[in-house]
Amino acid sequence: MSGQRGSNLCSSHKLSLLVLSMLVVFISSINSLPLDEQSELEPETYSKYYNYDQLTDLLKSLAQKYANIANLTSIGRSVENRELWVMRITRDPTADGPGKPKFKYVGNMHGDETVSRQVLIYLLEYLLEKYGEEPRVTELVDSTDIYIMPSMNPDGFEKSKEEDCMGKDEGRNNAKNIDLNRSFPDQFEEIHVNAEEMPEVVAVMRWILQNKFVLSGNLHGGTVVASYPFDDSAAHDNEGTYSRSPDDALFRYLARVYAENNPVMKTGQPKCEENINETFKDGITNGAKWYDVAGGMQDFNYLKGGCLEITMELSCCKYPPSTQLKTEWDNNREALLAYMEKIHIGVRGFVRAARNDAPLADAVIMVAGINHKVSTSRFGDYYRLLLPGTYNITVLAPGYVCYIPMSVAGVEVTEGKATVLNITLEAENDENPATLSIPESPTETSVNSASTDSSSSTGVNEAADEEKDSRVTVQPQDFRHHHYNDMELFLQKFSSEYSSITRLYSIGKSVQERSLWVMEISNNPGVHEFGEPEFKYIGNMHGNEVVGRELLLNLIEYLCHNYGTDPEITQLINSTRIHIMPSMNPDGYEVSQEGDISGVQGRNNTNNYDLNRNFPDRFNFVTDPRQPETLAVMNWAKSYPFVLSANLHGGSLVVNYPFDDNPDNVSRYSKSSDDDVFRMVALAYSQESSQMYDGHSCKGMDLYQEYFKDGITNGAEWYNVHGGMQDWNYINTNCFEVTIELGCYKYPPAADLPKYWERNRRSLLQYIHQVHRGVKGVVIDSKDGSGIANATITVDTINHPITSNAAGDYWRLLVPGKYHLTASAQGYSSVSTFVNVPKEGVESVNFTLNRIHSYTNGQTTEDTTPVLDPTVKEFQSLIKQLSGESGLDKLIKDTPTQSSFRYRRYSEVSEFLRGLTLNFPEITSLQSLGQSVEFRTIWALEISNNPKVQEPSEPKIRFVAGIHGNAPVGTELLLEFAASLCINYGKNAAITRLINETRIVILPSINPDGRELAKEKDCTSTAGKTNVHSKDLDNDFFGNASQRAAEPQPETRAVMDLIQERGFTLSVALDGGSVLVTYPYDKPVQSVENADTLRYLATVYANHHAKMHSGDTGCPNSQMGTIPNGVLRAAEWHSHMGSMKDFSVDFGHCPEITVYTSCCLFPPAEMLPTLWAENRKSLLSMLVEVHKGVRGVVKDKNGKPIVGAIIVLNGGVRVFTSEGGYFHALLAPGLHNIEAVADGYQQQSQKVSVSPFEAANSIIIQFDMENDIFGLPRELVVASAAAAMTALVVTACIIWCVCSAKSNRQKDGFHRLRQHRDDYDDEIRLMSMGSKKSLLSHEFQDESESEEDTLYTNKL
Repeated sequence: MSGQRGSNLCSSHKLSLLVLSMLVVFISSINSLPLDEQSELEPETYSKYYNYDQLTDLLKSLAQKYANIANLTSIGRSVENRELWVMRITRDPTADGPGKPKFKYVGNMHGDETVSRQVLIYLLEYLLEKYGEEPRVTELVDSTDIYIMPSMNPDGFEKSKEEDCMGKDEGRNNAKNIDLNRSFPDQFEEIHVNAEEMPEVVAVMRWILQNKFVLSGNLHGGTVVASYPFDDSAAHDNEGTYSRSPDDALFRYLARVYAENNPVMKTGQPKCEENINETFKDGITNGAKWYDVAGGMQDFNYLKGGCLEITMELSCCKYPPSTQLKTEWDNNREALLAYMEKIHIGVRGFVRAARNDAPLADAVIMVAGINHKVSTSRFGDYYRLLLPGTYNITVLAPGYVCYIPMSVAGVEVTEGKATVLNITLEAENDENPATLSIPESPTETSVNSASTDSSSSTGVNEAADEEKDSRVTVQPQDFRHHHYNDMELFLQKFSSEYSSITRLYSIGKSVQERSLWVMEISNNPGVHEFGEPEFKYIGNMHGNEVVGRELLLNLIEYLCHNYGTDPEITQLINSTRIHIMPSMNPDGYEVSQEGDISGVQGRNNTNNYDLNRNFPDRFNFVTDPRQPETLAVMNWAKSYPFVLSANLHGGSLVVNYPFDDNPDNVSRYSKSSDDDVFRMVALAYSQESSQMYDGHSCKGMDLYQEYFKDGITNGAEWYNVHGGMQDWNYINTNCFEVTIELGCYKYPPAADLPKYWERNRRSLLQYIHQVHRGVKGVVIDSKDGSGIANATITVDTINHPITSNAAGDYWRLLVPGKYHLTASAQGYSSVSTFVNVPKEGVESVNFTLNRIHSYTNGQTTEDTTPVLDPTVKEFQSLIKQLSGESGLDKLIKDTPTQSSFRYRRYSEVSEFLRGLTLNFPEITSLQSLGQSVEFRTIWALEISNNPKVQEPSEPKIRFVAGIHGNAPVGTELLLEFAASLCINYGKNAAITRLINETRIVILPSINPDGRELAKEKDCTSTAGKTNVHSKDLDNDFFGNASQRAAEPQPETRAVMDLIQERGFTLSVALDGGSVLVTYPYDKPVQSVENADTLRYLATVYANHHAKMHSGDTGCPNSQMGTIPNGVLRAAEWHSHMGSMKDFSVDFGHCPEITVYTSCCLFPPAEMLPTLWAENRKSLLSMLVEVHKGVRGVVKDKNGKPIVGAIIVLNGGVRVFTSEGGYFHALLAPGLHNIEAVADGYQQQSQKVSVSPFEAANSIIIQFDMENDIFGLPRELVVASAAAAMTALVVTACIIWCVCSAKSNRQKDGFHRLRQHRDDYDDEIRLMSMGSKKSLLSHEFQDESESEEDTLYTNKL
């Protein structure tokens, strides 16, 4: 019994142990599972919003749970470093393959429009959960590559607040306050995409361009409607302008699909509280017709990504309470699914090579009558959404292998699934073309490019029998002479029909106010694409030489018609930004006569000046006034980074290259530094024209029988031309230009135009190709990777440097060979390299330069600036951006003004200024500086983020106007400037930051009494010029009493006191009577120490002015002629004493420039908007410029700031340190010597480099010498030593006097007695002056006895 019991007990223990072991293993296995697998996902409640962290956790969990059909990736990060999550949903989601079109939804682009974010979360949950259960969802996921981005703006969402229906709180924009749906490249407006400010946009752009999405939806909030492209128009009307895309009918259909499946949207009456009566027919609208949005994402998708996208506005309330989310999901679920399913309509198929059945990537699919192209993926598949109908479709495969394009007519598209059209393309050298494939189904067709009969093509096969280069080209059909109105309509027509590759713009007007039109042709018109060279053609410079005009119109037509079908044209447009000006002299053309062979009627412009003798000449032979057409072209040439150009003429048959003249004015070869390059590009043109290359230019017409070897000639060797355009281009820009004479008949009959086109077509194209010769690349800052603008690229054997563009990219034309290149930039160490330029194409050479921070004791040191505070670095980035090519242009576009301009008298000016302080009290302060003679207040308005507190670390800029009361334009400009700054504070990030970092002081009128006497619309009246004491205030600023005949006027005294407060870094004064900028001195003869800096500041203003920088004032009765760059030393303009800017420089230690804003002193008020537009950019440029130069702080070894230290710039100009030891001085770009001097300290010096594009780097000047000696203050030691020395000197004098007195008693000599008290006074005065010469000249006799004295005494 006991044994059995023991046995049972043992068995029981074994069983318990086994159970316990199994339990431990089970628990361990449970604990070893990932957390996500330990618990089921919580069911969706449709009653809460997910913040960023919750969204991230949810998406990761879903991706893990449904790994067979879901894959989570990030396409980038937001400003605040949040991931931009995208969930890909499809069968086998980690692999790419053919046969599935790509679809995407993007939500929460505006952070406070939150319904879209939640609805897309619900959608992806629905697709994942219903896959395999619902046939509809299963088929959609299996057949479609779906990408869902719930939030494009996660930073904005985190700032938004629930139940904010109107978007009053922050959150709409990203963390840099950028509206993401206004920031994409636009077809009608140049938009700069800054990676630092809008990383979300950059990430999405990259995502779009890397994937060939077919269909897309962008979900928003604020009303209920489906909006479709285009979102803006060329006119940019606020609303009401229908901007039709080539696929307008298809877009309307897709928008209706969504709207019809949304119960609220389909009514067309959202009844939103903000606009209760707003209606949309069928629940859809054209974007631009609703309201104009430049830089929208849906247009970018269509134009650059080939993807059709519409924008869905889902709810009236942007951020409704979470209790409403279930209703929103119910309203949109069916619409979201139905819209996705439309990706499978139209035509789809594969494009393959006949030779090996290999897929052809990037083959272009075009539909006749619809100017929009899609392309194949790397697997050769394509998807072209189309409405039911019959279409003619063309397929072209660009690349190294030339394939014969294929056109198929009569492709039937029906309701439902897409028609399958597979295309097989033959290479040109294939010998055994494949046979026509038999369709697999009624909706599937396979076509071979070599086997299509004439009935199924659209003329392409006939073209294939022609010469290789014209196998699929469409030639111009309508050859005629185009008068101005006809030409204008022609250009407008092609700009409208081919808006995706063209941009029509005017660079100015002729004498008779005809626009000087330019057609830009590029795959991204309106934008300088990084690394892409720019090219220009100019025609009809001589009005009666018309062949160039017509050829350029033909060329525009040819390029537009053949883009996308002809590989050469497509490649040329995709890789080059081409600018074509058909007529530079439209006025001359209008008076020319058809049939003119060699006449001169119409050759010159309306003012009878030859435009090709009107450009600045290198030998200064040209004295004629610059014409408006010339000035327009000069401004244009300096505004774009042109690399190569040609000027089309008539009268001979030859390509003429620089130089066009020589100093002796004789016909002989005048070689430029780039003679080999010019010969290369000239031959490229002439060799394609057999008649020109023959060299006999005008057989049977030329009495002199001119001969040009190979059809080219050096200009001066042919004949001298002073003031020619091609030489000016080469000397003054980076552009190489030649002059092409197209024929000996200047104005041939219209019937002859086709033959001119045929002779020159290949030459015109081949010449454009030359822009891709030589070397190209980018000059990069090693510290931040940004491009360096204005860097100089030199070739050791060629004396002609070129400079980099604003983004740092450059192009340097060179003939094939080996070269030594050097890149240098102010403030950087130079870098050199060797390069081999190939016989064909271009060699890429990039340069990375290191910054030079300073020079100490003659040694260069690389930039070792410590890592900056992020806000400082951000501000420096802003200054660099605003200093770039289009930085200020973008700022102006982002801050439009809507003022009604008029002249204001004193009382209105005062009310306006008070109004600014009342409406913007946090950033404005109004101060009275004093009163005028008639007791009108001289106002000073300060604008800053802390206007009543002195902030010595910030630069202080002064804007002054109205010193002459009869020139009130400056007053109105400054009032408008002040208003625009205040209104945009807090709304525009750049304006806000500039105000936060600058103290801006505006004196709108310092002669209010004179202003009251001035006469409107009187351009020359002197009434009001002076104050009521008839004193010209600009002759009243004298710092020395000895120079002043009387006390300063009260207006002058008020301004002088402000200037002498010091602390100002820059001053800008506005006046009238011309269009130029002057810099000190006004006083005659005397030169100013920092002339380079003052001239540079004046040049910055002029360069940003719409026309000032041209140098032609355009003022009647101007005696100055052309003023270089619109800048002049003041004494050369109107020399006088006592000027305000001279006083500012001498006694305020502040540089001041004077801007003359208009020829007319008091122009009509209607002119004010134009004058504001001309000067606004320049005024803003001064706010940017004041942050450059050199700034820093002066301290002793203990870190104590030294106030009142003298900073000596380049051994001359002095500035003083203010509270905190701060100083700031503006300097011209370059290397400068800085010396710091302070009492009791050893002098310090540094060399600093100043960049024209970057904010001043802060430097610290620390004095080495201690202020203590033997542990005691230096002042005490010095004083004690001085007292001791004084005591010793006094003691020595006393001893000497005593000894002298004793010695004199023993002498019989005598001395001259002082006769008058005046003698004592004089001696004391002379001794106090310390002049040895004066003391020696006083009459003393030697008191010691001489031999003669002794003899004389004895005789007595």
